[in-house]
Parts: sequence; C-alpha cells; structure tokens
Amino acid sequence: MPSLARRNLFHDRVRLIVTLTGIVFSVVLASIQLGLFVGFVRATSDIIVHSNADIWIKSAGVSNMENGVPFSERKLYQVLAVPGVAQAEKEIIQFGNWKRPDGAVEGCLLIGFNTRQEMGAPWNLVEGKTSDLEAPDAVIVDELYKEKLGITHIGQTIEIRDYRARVVGFTRGIRSFTTSPPAFPSSKNAQTSFGVAENQTIYILVKAAEGVDADDLKQRIAARVTDVDVLTRDEWASVQSNYWMFGTGAGVTVLIAAALGVLVGIVVVTQTIYAATVDHIREYGTLKAMGATNTYIYKIIIKQAVISALVGYTIGMSIALAAAYVSQQGTTAVILPWGLVGGLFALTLMMCVGASVVSINKVTRIDPAMVFKG
Repeated sequence: MPSLARRNLFHDRVRLIVTLTGIVFSVVLASIQLGLFVGFVRATSDIIVHSNADIWIKSAGVSNMENGVPFSERKLYQVLAVPGVAQAEKEIIQFGNWKRPDGAVEGCLLIGFNTRQEMGAPWNLVEGKTSDLEAPDAVIVDELYKEKLGITHIGQTIEIRDYRARVVGFTRGIRSFTTSPPAFPSSKNAQTSFGVAENQTIYILVKAAEGVDADDLKQRIAARVTDVDVLTRDEWASVQSNYWMFGTGAGVTVLIAAALGVLVGIVVVTQTIYAATVDHIREYGTLKAMGATNTYIYKIIIKQAVISALVGYTIGMSIALAAAYVSQQGTTAVILPWGLVGGLFALTLMMCVGASVVSINKVTRIDPAMVFKG
C-alpha cells in the first residue's frame, strides 16, 4: 500500500507540482501573516517585558505605556518602605521630537531610566554601555533606525525637544510598533527634556526581594500607596498589548490579515488536495474493479495526503523561516516561535488529510464498471 500511494502520487509530476505549490503557498502565507502578528504583539510590550522589573506603578487610569501621567516622587519612598521591596526606581517614558542633523524632525519614544540600575535599561547593546548615559546629553538608540533618525556614527549630535543630545551607543532589535523609534537617555536627562519636575515621575519600577511573590507584593504596595495603579509586569504587558491590539485600529488590522492568511491557506490546500484526488478517480475505479476494499483505498488517499503535507510544509516553512530571518534586519519583524511552527505543521497535516477525507466520499461511490466505459 505505501508503495502504491507513493507511485500514484509521483507518477503525474505536473499534478504533484501543482499540489505542492498550493500547499507551499498556503504555508508561506499563513506563516508570514501570523509571524507579523506575533511580531506586532511583542513590539507593543517589549519595553515592559525586558524591564527587569517585577511590578510597575502608574498614575490611576493610564491605559498604555506611552501616555503616562506624572505623579509625585514621594510615592517612590512610600514604595521603598513596603516590606519585600528590594529596589524601586523612577522611569520616564513619553513621546518626543527628534531633530535630525539635516533639520528634519522625527518622532521618538524616550525611555529614561536610572543608569546605575538594571531596571528599565536597554538590552542587546552592540556599541557603547549604559554608564555612558550618565553624561548630561547622552542617548542610546537602536541601529535599525539609524537612517530614519539620521544617525551614522557614535558621538553624533542631534536635538531632542530643543535640547542637545549625543548618541553614545546602539542596541539591536528593539523595535517600535509605532512610527516613533525608542531612545534611551538617563531618567534625569529625560526629565529635563520633558520638563517633568524633579519631584515627579511617570512610572515607578519595583524589584521584589528574593523569595517574595510578585502578586503578594503588589497587594502590599496597593494597600500602602494610594491614587496609583499597581500591576505586575505580566499584567501591565497584557494591558499594553490589549490596548494597541484592540483599543486601536492597528492591531485589529493585523489580526484580520493573519486570520485571512490562514483562511486562504485552508481553502487553497483543501481545493488542491481535493482536485488531485478527483483527477485520479478512474484509477481508484480500477482498484475497486480489481476487488480493492474501501478501507484499502482510504489508506492510499490519506497516505498521499500525508506525503504531500510533509513535503509541502517542509518547503513552505523553509521559505517562511528564511523570510523571518531576513526580516530581523528591518524594522518590521516576522517572528515564528517554535510553538507557532509546530502548530502550523499540525494545521497543514489536518488540512491535507481533511481534504482527502472529503474526496474519499466521492471515491467510495465509484461504480467499478466505469473503467470499462469509454
């Protein structure tokens, strides 16, 4: 049976190529669209996820990280007095204007942090170090946005909100889901740029002491500090992602595109496998005329579908992974985590086998006498 299934599948090379092309197209389409969706979701919350903070404290009612509202720095000292708090620091995050050397103005997202601590700091540094930000005009940006920001080298000077700034380092792969690239100054420099008073902050980042549960610490802080929202890192990341995914049109558009990509892939694979099976209807009629049982024919058709799925998925996913790798060099990343790769394999296998099962109903109703008719 396996030999017959393979021979039947590879006998008509043209039909096989058409079948595999349909599967490959559907795998690449679904992978790219879902990868873009994953990349978008991650970009919305990367600053929070990589903050090294267990808890974020914000002004009450703030719906997203980029539009924080200043509140009194006194709350920082209230937080430090809570048992279980190992560290608490100010974090200044707001949009700003970046004036390129050629005079053009771009938007940027300034993320000010305490340069002597790890919380809120940039990651994946490829040039420079965070201690360089202790200079009064220093800033670190991501190398992906060099052209957009008009930056060519370390030490180049620009203006941020009419204040002189100097690039002292580059990160790699810190993407923005908006048109405003992230830029990292010290919290002191960020306060100066934004005009935020010294006795105020936009966020407080908290590190729990070793062995202290973040959820328990969150409850303790919320009971001690009033007029603010206290969220664990995962909770705040979820709020941030949900806001940009469902609170704005951008995320919904990406989600719809991903769903359509999967739907089109299902239709293409189903139609391709069904057509490939029906095209061999007379061969199956011959098998029935020779006494083959329906179970035997089921096995042949499903085996062909599985082989097609394996070959088509391997080719299609190889193309998608190559595209995802290339995308890492740009500002829009296609991210294919192994869970998604495995899920798409299962989906491809189910689509191919499902389409073959649908066509089986037509095959099992074949009149064996048809093979003797003209």
